[in-house]
Amino acid sequence: MATRRCLLGALPGLAALAASGAGAQPSWPTRPVRMIVPYPPAGSTDLLTRLICERLQQSLGQTFVVENRPGAGGNIGMDAVAKSTADGYTFGAATIGHFAINQFLYRDMPWNIDRDFQPVSLTWEFPNVVVVATQHVPATTLQDFIAWARQRRGGVSFGSPGVGTTPHLSGEIFRNRLKLDATHVPFRGAAQTIPAMLSGDVTFAIDNLASYIPVIQEGRMRALAVTSAQRWPTLPDVPTMAEAGMEDFVITSWGAFVAPAGTPRPVIDRLNAALKDVAANDAVRERFLKAGGLPLWSTPEDAAARGKTERPMWEEAVRVSGARAD
Repeated sequence: MATRRCLLGALPGLAALAASGAGAQPSWPTRPVRMIVPYPPAGSTDLLTRLICERLQQSLGQTFVVENRPGAGGNIGMDAVAKSTADGYTFGAATIGHFAINQFLYRDMPWNIDRDFQPVSLTWEFPNVVVVATQHVPATTLQDFIAWARQRRGGVSFGSPGVGTTPHLSGEIFRNRLKLDATHVPFRGAAQTIPAMLSGDVTFAIDNLASYIPVIQEGRMRALAVTSAQRWPTLPDVPTMAEAGMEDFVITSWGAFVAPAGTPRPVIDRLNAALKDVAANDAVRERFLKAGGLPLWSTPEDAAARGKTERPMWEEAVRVSGARAD
């Protein structure tokens, strides 16, 4: 378990403001707040969470301590959040996997996203990108690639950072919809997938954009489409899936901060208001874009609703893929 702080010093002289509403704690936060990230350090969830925590420290006047608790697709860290005291001093950096995917991958879940957590707000999102190695794949558009892949004797292969991840399931949706002869090749992350693609061992990926921006900009990888609803700000010349000829293929990875069920609503509201300010900050947006994401804000209710809305799509993707993570 790795424990690191998001910026250690709270701003001197910035007093904690009183939380509003009946039953509020008289002053929150009055001591350090723990933020559990259910993934290893240096991944997208960890990096984006630390950027947010840095701003929260400045606005709320208290230290936010980021604690990495990886394992079992994030289930271990989320279990730690669910079992924490609901006093407003422990939160979790949940992702789409926890809201809408893991319950279909694992037979035995130690927690229930609807029962054991109180969402605070959506916090970030980034799309997946369809990428091919420039040296090994001649296609310059998505439709060219589909035609080329269908003619390949022995089919094609696609890489992902592991079974049940959004890149894996995005590839399965793509393969199934187009009836492509495509084999999934799981890796531990993009750091392994990218060299395999550059060497020609793997044909393509529909992976998290954040990991591929450098090799796309270098020209070693070609981006054929992004899975967001609109073109992505850092890749304005790359079409969306719809523009590239595949309708109804909008998939983004996203995160939300959650608290243990029973956390006082005034605390939830105070943190939600602070997160709204973070998402609206131009400097934060710029740093997020450099990291491959966009900051988000929502009401607690809208965060919960987004997870429920997306579950049928991911349940079907898991079913089609046959993926199990037990």
